[in-house]
Amino acid sequence: MNVLIRAILLSLLLAGTARAEDGYDLWLRYRPVEHAWLKRYLPAATEIVAEERSPGILAARGELERGLSGMLWHAVPVRREISEDGAVVIGTPAKSRLIAALHLPLSRAGNEGFLLRSTVLKGRNVTIITGNTDVGVLYGAFAFLRLIQTRQPIEHLNIVSAPKIELRILDHWDNLDGSVDRGYAGRSIWHWSDLPEKLDPRTIDYARANASIGINGAALNNVNADPAILTGPYLEKVAALADLFRPYGIRVYLSARFSAPIDIGGLKTADPLDPQVIAWWKAKADEIYRLIPDFGGFLVKANSEGQPGPQDYHRTHADGANMLADVLKPHGGIVMWRAFVYSSAVPED
Repeated sequence: MNVLIRAILLSLLLAGTARAEDGYDLWLRYRPVEHAWLKRYLPAATEIVAEERSPGILAARGELERGLSGMLWHAVPVRREISEDGAVVIGTPAKSRLIAALHLPLSRAGNEGFLLRSTVLKGRNVTIITGNTDVGVLYGAFAFLRLIQTRQPIEHLNIVSAPKIELRILDHWDNLDGSVDRGYAGRSIWHWSDLPEKLDPRTIDYARANASIGINGAALNNVNADPAILTGPYLEKVAALADLFRPYGIRVYLSARFSAPIDIGGLKTADPLDPQVIAWWKAKADEIYRLIPDFGGFLVKANSEGQPGPQDYHRTHADGANMLADVLKPHGGIVMWRAFVYSSAVPED
């Protein structure tokens, strides 16, 4: 075979490989691992045992089923009882009698941490993936799959891990028309016109990818906010996304336009110290939390680059931020006040 033919065949082979790997799966590829690794570690992952059926545990179970079946060359069964050595047992001690019986030290795991432990349960060698909450179990499942993907030993595990930062939020600059401010990667994946009836399957993959690295929040819309995002029809769309994200431990946040009481509320002012304005924001917060009980809160860009804000009414940024914080506090929500604040009319700010 001459050099030209070999070069053509090689280029075709490489082209086929490039098309097969488009990057969509990110680090959740779950490609089959080498037989040498399997021979040594396969007994540590032969079945998935899950007693609970809450949405979060089902998400963890589904990810383990997908990941282990992909990497271990065969379908890994899911059961409610341990039947053989190598079972991966998942759940929380509050709802799993198998895990509760072990009395594991989970105080260091906190609300979102996890514990991975190799132990013996009912006479079988098992791997335990547990946490104080469903999302902790989910994070533990991803951690276990990551160990296999990076070819780490998994037969003698004793790992406790917990996030050191409470709020781990992505800030989207997506607009309601589907465009993205600085959208170098294309259009928004929030198909507002289809919601709430139709959910894009990519939003599930988005939630999986974020949960796999511990992201627990997403501000869905551009900081140069369209006030329509706070109207009833759009809040129902946001609620549909929140329902989808919830099993993955992701809370939704919204960028709020400071002048919304005027834009969509019919008021003549958005002065943060005006009683009518305060009452409007309180009613809006109550409306949101009726639809989304775990709503995260507001992100606000005020008096920056032409956006409205408290300074329009000779109030301080603290006046504006604290007013919104007061209406969110009863629900456990927060305000993220954009610190990049300047006015082109003020030489020094």
